Amino acid sequence: MNAQSEFLTVSRLAALLRETVEENFVEVCVEGELSNLAIPASGHLYFSLKDDSSQIKAVMFRAQNRLLPFRPENGLQVFCRGRVTLYSQRGELQLVIESMEPKGVGGLQVAFEQLKTRLAAEGLFAAARKRPLPTFPQSVGIVTSASGAAIHDILTVLRQRSAGLRLLLAPVRVQGEGSAVEIAAAVERFSRSGLVDVLIVGRGGGSIEDLWAFNEEVVARAIHASAIPVISAVGHEVDTTIADFVADLRAPTPTAAAELLVRRRLEVETHLDNLLLRLAAVMRGRLLLMEQQVVGLRRRLRSPQEELIWRRQRLVDLGTRLHQAMHRRLDGAGAKLNAYSGRLDALSPLRTLARGYAVVFAEPFTRVVQESAQLSAGDRISIRFQDGSVSAVVEPGDQ
Repeated sequence: MNAQSEFLTVSRLAALLRETVEENFVEVCVEGELSNLAIPASGHLYFSLKDDSSQIKAVMFRAQNRLLPFRPENGLQVFCRGRVTLYSQRGELQLVIESMEPKGVGGLQVAFEQLKTRLAAEGLFAAARKRPLPTFPQSVGIVTSASGAAIHDILTVLRQRSAGLRLLLAPVRVQGEGSAVEIAAAVERFSRSGLVDVLIVGRGGGSIEDLWAFNEEVVARAIHASAIPVISAVGHEVDTTIADFVADLRAPTPTAAAELLVRRRLEVETHLDNLLLRLAAVMRGRLLLMEQQVVGLRRRLRSPQEELIWRRQRLVDLGTRLHQAMHRRLDGAGAKLNAYSGRLDALSPLRTLARGYAVVFAEPFTRVVQESAQLSAGDRISIRFQDGSVSAVVEPGDQ
């Protein structure tokens, strides 16, 4: 053996090994199954990455761990990207993971369900927070790719069915690394700007990997925080994303989103058209009735001159009838007066006096004497004849 001075300390050997490993494995991509998963209070993620014959310890620090779109679980197949180092205290190789994603559709579905459950528990999907779309939007914001089929479909529908609508496009990448951040930022800009009344966020169809940006938490939270109503329009009718659950309204396709946006406007316009037709029918009926009434009035209406002649003639006729009636009444009254006068004349005491009779009044000459027994000697009497009266005194022996 060499001299003692040639021996390395354990720490020195570990340092040399660590330096060698870190220089040669600066970035590695590893596929494996998660096992021995542990998340202490520090928030760091400790686990082993294994396959059928080997395993290696790994760590994902809190700064990277909190950005994961899914919750790691034992048994989950993942793709990891990071670097290799040596944990000197134990002399163990260790992966320091920078990013992680589930392997295949199964892994993405796990991530989808985990995020869906967590956001639902926070109330991001609650029906009570869903806002109605404006009935008559004046401007619409669109967050999608500038070159995809989605923008073409949306513009075609909106321009054909709602002329004059103001459209603003925020072009973004809708798949690939960084696309979710772009989508979220565009939603936030529209929300702050106040330039639009409603927002369409979406893209055309694709695989679950293609649509994954709309399953990212950053997009979900941007939609939830939006100050304006959001319509999600991602993929085809069978596709469902986290954005669909958070949005105020989910459209099965971008074309359907545009149709939903103008549907209420078209319904109101159709209703107004029907009301105008009904109003026109009612007005035509009223006008026809009024025309018939005018014709009837015109038939009965005479000229003012004819009316004046008719009224003058009627006045003459009424005057004649009144004159005749007055004469008849006066003639009748005169005849009755003559009859009453004859009867009174026949009964008048003066008629009796004219035949040679006289009427005797006893003093005070208001009492008619009918019998001599009514008088006494010395009574003064008045005797009324036809042509006058005389006074006398009753002598004894005359009564």
